[in-house]
Amino acid sequence: MGDFLPVAEASELPPGTSKVVVVAGHLVALFNVEGTFYAVSNTCLHRGGPVGEGELDGAVVTCPVHGWQYDVRTGRNVANPIAQLRQFPVKVESGRVLVAPP
Repeated sequence: MGDFLPVAEASELPPGTSKVVVVAGHLVALFNVEGTFYAVSNTCLHRGGPVGEGELDGAVVTCPVHGWQYDVRTGRNVANPIAQLRQFPVKVESGRVLVAPP
């Protein structure tokens, strides 16, 4: 795993929100769930919808294209846990959110 890259200020993402960021050329959906940050691939496994633009309810995001739902803490699809979005390690340092590139 490479170095962590800064992608946002923690203050930009209050709990219950998301943001799409670019990490080493990859679109990544960044989520704040009750003060903990999670990062998964922004590309839905169903039809490539923008997961990070979906509605976040607790720890579950709903893809805005066809409604597939994922637990952002694990990347797993709610209906079919075998389907899993790629996860990216996240850490917060000095108020900045950093994500490890693939």
